[in-house]
Amino acid sequence: MAAGGLAKMTVVSIGAFLVGIGIPYLSSLPSPKLASFIGDFPVPDYPLAFPFLKNRTESAANTPFVCDTMHSYRTELVSLDPLIIYIHDLITPIEIASLLETAEPRFAPSQVTKHGRQQQTSDRTSSSAGLPRDDPTVVCVLNRARNFMGTMLRDGWDEMGPPQLVRYTSGQRFNVHHDWFDYPQWAADGERKWNRVASFFAILQDNCTGGETHFPHARPIAPPSPRGEAAWQGGRQTQTRSQQQQQEEDDEKAKPLWREHENGGLAFRPVAGNAIFWINLHNNGTGDWRTVHAGLPLERGLKTAMNIWPRHYYPYE
Repeated sequence: MAAGGLAKMTVVSIGAFLVGIGIPYLSSLPSPKLASFIGDFPVPDYPLAFPFLKNRTESAANTPFVCDTMHSYRTELVSLDPLIIYIHDLITPIEIASLLETAEPRFAPSQVTKHGRQQQTSDRTSSSAGLPRDDPTVVCVLNRARNFMGTMLRDGWDEMGPPQLVRYTSGQRFNVHHDWFDYPQWAADGERKWNRVASFFAILQDNCTGGETHFPHARPIAPPSPRGEAAWQGGRQTQTRSQQQQQEEDDEKAKPLWREHENGGLAFRPVAGNAIFWINLHNNGTGDWRTVHAGLPLERGLKTAMNIWPRHYYPYE
């Protein structure tokens, strides 16, 4: 082939290549004349994939987690003695997805501490997963919980403690128990002891019926009305759906966030992103028996939650 013919073929090939990669962009240019030659064939809304062009979807999926340090949440006082606070939107959907992804391969049958050692029991039939303290999402959520507590924790002395995810499936439960220890636990440095001064119980997945968290000794702040009006039972969700599908699920979501349980106390239904916070210890460091609670049996579906147990340390005596 003559050198002139080879050069002409090279020019034509380069021109076709440039047109091929440029078509997806021409339709978005402001001048209609520039795009008028594009025929009536499907035009992708993304650049053609070449080894030297990044896939935008893949790039977004690989975007590092960024903590929303300005995330806002709303609180409601439920009980004053013992102190129980309901927190709306403590954890964001992005954080929930990240926490679940990290925890998924770590789930194992839940255990409890009895006589100083971890063991399984028929009182607790869920699964649990520990979370790494250095995970960016874990750090973000723990810092938010730490800020919520204010001066309850002493910087440089107390700490948030390792978090844990817990998962319930149909029929699983956690019978009445308390989060604090009967006797303070030794710290890793062998020089201090600690106990769980408070608890956060944040819901991550709520695709379920049943599975309320029941505090049998908790009472509403105000005494019953002499006229018999119902006590406040949590803000109701007012959003309506455009179609009456999954009516049973809608009815479940319309229920109060918490209610007075028929056997006494208060019961909180699981709502993703929301959390319950309560104080475990009296001022003298002993456990408050009124904070005992239970994870009522899950009727069906899946419930996943995050336990955060802030630690109060005591000097060795």
